[in-house]
Amino acid sequence: MGLLSFMPNEKDVKKLQQTIKAYEENEHWQLYLWKEAEDVLGAIGVYIDHENNQVVVQHISVNPSYRDMGIGRKMIEAIRSIYQEKYSIMANDLTKPFLSKCD
Repeated sequence: MGLLSFMPNEKDVKKLQQTIKAYEENEHWQLYLWKEAEDVLGAIGVYIDHENNQVVVQHISVNPSYRDMGIGRKMIEAIRSIYQEKYSIMANDLTKPFLSKCD
């Protein structure tokens, strides 16, 4: 929950709780944690749109202490390696600027 709170649209506690609940309850929403050693450094959340064969990156967040170290780019690469054979990897309005940098 802490990592997602760094996302601009997740600052409000109620909104953040709704987002976490969606990741817990909606089978099309998947949240992945990025760990190195024993530390969780980042989180990336996707929506799997089976109907349109797309995976939409909805959230991406890196612990501020580990920013500018390529963690976000590694998370995007991992999502691409997991899903790219079957799905197009897309961004929403919040993640589009970052995904554009990763291309």
